[in-house]
Amino acid sequence: MKLLILSSSTGGGHDMRANALRSWWTEGRGEARIMHPLENGFALYRLGSGLYNFIQRKLPLFHYLYFYFLEYASMHRGTRRIISSGKFSREVSGFSPDLVLSVHAHLNHGYFDLARKAVSHGKSKFVIFCGELADGQGFSRHWVNPAADLFTGPFEETCLAARKRGMPEGKTLVTGPLLRKPFYQSGEQPGRAEFLAEYDLSENLKTYVLGTGANGVNRHREVIDAFNRSDVPCQLLALCGKNLRTLDELESLKRQSKVPLVPLPKQSACNMAMILRHADCLFARPGAGMTTEAIACGTPVIFDVSRGVMPQETNNLNFWKKHAPSLIKTARPSRLPELVAKEVPSVRIRMDSGPRKLLGALDQLVSE
Repeated sequence: MKLLILSSSTGGGHDMRANALRSWWTEGRGEARIMHPLENGFALYRLGSGLYNFIQRKLPLFHYLYFYFLEYASMHRGTRRIISSGKFSREVSGFSPDLVLSVHAHLNHGYFDLARKAVSHGKSKFVIFCGELADGQGFSRHWVNPAADLFTGPFEETCLAARKRGMPEGKTLVTGPLLRKPFYQSGEQPGRAEFLAEYDLSENLKTYVLGTGANGVNRHREVIDAFNRSDVPCQLLALCGKNLRTLDELESLKRQSKVPLVPLPKQSACNMAMILRHADCLFARPGAGMTTEAIACGTPVIFDVSRGVMPQETNNLNFWKKHAPSLIKTARPSRLPELVAKEVPSVRIRMDSGPRKLLGALDQLVSE
């Protein structure tokens, strides 16, 4: 069976879910291919994706203007509105998938119609997996397409938001989070001793993970300076992702830091799951990807809302408010040493050994 996954590199969560699904699918089910119609299509669409990421890093609050422009402009709502669609149609036709699954709101209408027309056998099913955790100002109406065969989401709140916007109840399914393999339950998860040894950490200090340096507003330096001014005994893991400039800066800084500091480049899924399972606190933006991984690992989280909250992030904060004992957020990252002195809340859910409910639903659709 052939699975085509439609994604976009806006933020990090969409591609994380796309790659996770491809990994699960190719483990015995068949072939899977990921396509990025926006980034690989018309130049204006590539520019739009780049603008999204620029705003996310520099001024998240400005996303309200960008988000509502896209909501009402409906640039990809119909096939006639999509510029330079021929390349996409030819690639879909050449792959001829049995199933098309979208993990991005703006690929669920015009691109869905193009994909359906491009498949010669005419039997391809179309599925939406929405990674939003709950309803909120940033839940896009473009997630919902009643013509799709199935709408799936990680939690009941996700599907409720879709039904509220017109998705038929019989076409919605709560499947649990779609994550990379190490975030699910298994008998091979590293223990705390292995975690400490991997990063040369002390068992006598609490470990705080700074997760704002990859895709979001980078607050590493501000937080590190605040801990150096404080008397809070701790050690810091600073996630830098592919941001080599920040990584080099922190490598120089750690030699003069009073607080033990470990700057980290992009980590494997196995390492990220280990870090989140054993961290005493994660400081990060309330993006769907990182927040869902923290929920899967039961990680205590303090949310960074400096420079404003993106509309999409309000959805995840709403989920956290409902399911956690409390919500701790700050627009001043320098307050982190003060905030970690409190009881930092976490949300923990039961994780299966894999996204079995989603994969089972996809199998059933293809066999119909």
